[in-house]
Amino acid sequence: MAKKTLIGPIRRDTINDDRSKKFRDVIARRQDLTVILENVNDPHNVGAVIRSCDAIGISEVYIVYTENSYNFLSQKIGKNASSGARKWVEAHYFGDLMECLAAVRKKYTKIYGTHLSETSQSLFALDLKEPVALMFGNEQKGISDEALKELDGNFIIPQYGMVQSLNISVACAVSLFEASRQRKDAGLYDLPFDDNNVSHNAMYDAFIVKHFDYINKKED
Repeated sequence: MAKKTLIGPIRRDTINDDRSKKFRDVIARRQDLTVILENVNDPHNVGAVIRSCDAIGISEVYIVYTENSYNFLSQKIGKNASSGARKWVEAHYFGDLMECLAAVRKKYTKIYGTHLSETSQSLFALDLKEPVALMFGNEQKGISDEALKELDGNFIIPQYGMVQSLNISVACAVSLFEASRQRKDAGLYDLPFDDNNVSHNAMYDAFIVKHFDYINKKED
């Protein structure tokens, strides 16, 4: 079977009305919220985080590896992130922490990290309606001391059992869905697709390209 390809400028008439509506609805609900993962080594954890991000309308994540071989891990994660979420959530990979945080701060006003300290707030006390990045650290070590110095605050997820610990992907999902709840209550998921919005249009065209890339891979 011949592959379906896009040659030259992207033509929006190459997809049907139902698919177009789906793209527009999803893009309209994309949020100015992101996640930073520092030295999270298990690709399954990263894949689960990416699925949670897509579920609540996050379009990008930042992944920094200052330990081990981040090139190997980024390639493995790119191949293994499941349920199709990986193609709809852009992953930015970094090998330098400060470079990563500088890139995040160009788009987001606050960076909060999961870390227990005397100044830590409850997750539920944070204002997650503003442009915010939530940072999660290594499965064993947590967020590095270097990164902690750069955060705007620390938060914890209140827990009431014998073991005060959550898997990184679970902690991220809980945090993101609290952000989703706050944003839903504020009406931030109710905004329409804006035909005059440059970012909306760029994402729409990118979705078309990803759609055809997915079709071609299935036909290989």
